[in-house]
Amino acid sequence: MQFRDALPDDAARVAALHADSWRRHYRGAYSDAFLDGDVESDRRSVWSARLAARAGTATILAESSEGGLLGFAHVRFDQDPRWGSLVDNLHVTNALRRTGIGRRLLALAARSAASQASTRALYLWVLEQNRAAQAFYLASGAAHVETAIVDGDPARLNGTPRKLRMSWPDASLFPGAAEAP
Repeated sequence: MQFRDALPDDAARVAALHADSWRRHYRGAYSDAFLDGDVESDRRSVWSARLAARAGTATILAESSEGGLLGFAHVRFDQDPRWGSLVDNLHVTNALRRTGIGRRLLALAARSAASQASTRALYLWVLEQNRAAQAFYLASGAAHVETAIVDGDPARLNGTPRKLRMSWPDASLFPGAAEAP
C-alpha cells in the first residue's frame, strides 16, 4: 500500500468511491431518490472542482501496489476559528474497512493539518446514525463536542438528520501522525 496526494486526474476514482460509501452508509439520512440516482456524477463534479483548485486543502489517497484506490481523506485547513481544520471526507473501500487504512489516512490528514494550518485543532462531522464511525473516531482520541442538524439541499435529505462534531484539539498529537505513513 502507498499513500500520495491526489491529482486532478484522480477525480473520477475518488468520486466513485465517495458515491459507493454514501450509498452504503448514508441511507436514512439522505433520500433514497438521491442515493439511487446519479450520485456518482454529482460527486465527480465536486471532486473535479476540488482537485483542480487544491489551495488550502489536502486530499490523500491510499492505493494498492497495482494503483487501485483503497481509500482517501480530504482535509480543509483552517475552516473554523475554534475547531480548526475540517476532515471533510474519509472513505475506505467497503471490503477493506477495519484494516487500518482509515486510521492511517486520518493520521496523514492530522499531520497535514498540523504542518500546514495556522491552528493545530482538527475536527469532522459524522452522521448520528453512523455509530461504527463514531466509535472509530472516539477510539482515535476524538471528543464528541457538539450535535447539530445536517445542512444541505432538503431534496437530498430524509427529514432532519443530525450530525456530531468530533474534535481533536491538537492534530500533532493524533495517534500515529508523527510516523505516518
